[in-house]
Amino acid sequence: MTETSSAKASELRRLHHAPEILQVVNVWDAITAKVITDVPGTTALATASHSIAATLGYKDGENIPVDEMIGFVGRIAAATHLPVSADLESGYGNPGETTRKAVGVGIVGANIEDQMRPLTDAVNQMAAVVHAGAAEGIDFVLNARTDAFLKGKDREPEDVLADAIERGKAFLDVGATTVFVPGLLDEPTVTALVAGIGWNKVSVINIPGSLPPAKLQELGVARISYGPWTQRVALTALADAAAALLAGGQLPQDTRPLN
Repeated sequence: MTETSSAKASELRRLHHAPEILQVVNVWDAITAKVITDVPGTTALATASHSIAATLGYKDGENIPVDEMIGFVGRIAAATHLPVSADLESGYGNPGETTRKAVGVGIVGANIEDQMRPLTDAVNQMAAVVHAGAAEGIDFVLNARTDAFLKGKDREPEDVLADAIERGKAFLDVGATTVFVPGLLDEPTVTALVAGIGWNKVSVINIPGSLPPAKLQELGVARISYGPWTQRVALTALADAAAALLAGGQLPQDTRPLN
């Protein structure tokens, strides 16, 4: 397990530093992991904590017990030969121990949220993740998330940007691979984040209205993920199909037996 995980961690880190932007289409169970693994162009997978919680009937926000989350991401890791980064929210009260458990089930990277804790606390949180990965014998890939934009909607934009940059640089200093800055970000904001945090060091989420991948690559972004939106796409298709069936329609002719 250690040798395999070590190789996967090294490959995931290489993908984050490659000239081509890394796109990870978020998955939430074993079958979605298998389906996305088989899509041409897929090089790594990432889980979505919101989607996993919804699958199991929990509200988002660390309401799912940590061992249940670890068990679920372990099933995802076992369903693919690709490296998997897990969304581990804020670490469930013990980010180092949660990381250790995740590595034990085959996870080689993670998102960890700062939730805008005091900077020193947030830095210690990220350092604990990096140290735990190293103690398990792999070069764990930390996509350190700052919630500056998500929690800063009532603040001056320049102050929010400054916070995101300060936190991002501090997380990189303790070993984070990239800095995840979720939010609906326009081009000037992405440009400023890359200038402040570093080329190929910024990770973003794409949601409806976000900049396209080609533009984000041009601006120096390292990674794009899609969070709960991939599950929303699937559920929208399911709801639309159900509505059509209940209205007297038939299953779409192009439906594939992917399961």
